[in-house]
Amino acid sequence: MYVRHIRLYILDTMNDVARTEAGGYRERLLAGAVSCLQEKGYARTTARDLVAASGTNLASIGYHFGGKDALLNEAIAEIFEQWTQRVERSLFGAELGAGRDMLERAMRELIDVFDELRPQLVLLVEGYPAALREPVLRDKLAQAYARARTAGTGMMRRAAAELGVELPMDPEVFVSVVVAIADGLMLQWLLDPSATPDAHQVVEALAAISVLVT
Repeated sequence: MYVRHIRLYILDTMNDVARTEAGGYRERLLAGAVSCLQEKGYARTTARDLVAASGTNLASIGYHFGGKDALLNEAIAEIFEQWTQRVERSLFGAELGAGRDMLERAMRELIDVFDELRPQLVLLVEGYPAALREPVLRDKLAQAYARARTAGTGMMRRAAAELGVELPMDPEVFVSVVVAIADGLMLQWLLDPSATPDAHQVVEALAAISVLVT
């Protein structure tokens, strides 16, 4: 009887995996994880919450991600990826224009979208303290930042090549500074939206700083 139960369990698990492969469960799990994280936060989201939000099953979490925490970590990284893609579409979805215009377009996608992306911002901020205690999440966030820097560097080099100009400095350093500005303003905006400058004001401030230090 015990062996029969084991066999039935194995068959049920195999059937779950087969349904998982056929149903696009990985994408549904990621979408469900993002939704749960925005609603409940990192620490309070359970595996059953993820199953309910995605319309999948417990076996699919282990099959595609190895466990709940890995799925949540991947969902947080996915938000970074989507945000980076927004910036790239904004830069190259229209005529490039001057460098300052391009910087302002990028800043609009990094700063002027805070209200639209508020649930994602809260999720990202809540993920930072968790990352200090979870090495896997810390590595995942570090990798997400690294990919953002790489993508931003690629955008700058592509723009310079299309405009036929030379970059005035190491593009990775420039992208790191821009990301740091966006992260800092994100925190300010979550605490006091009315006191946070918009993209145009940020570019004006950077131009003023440039004049002061040259």
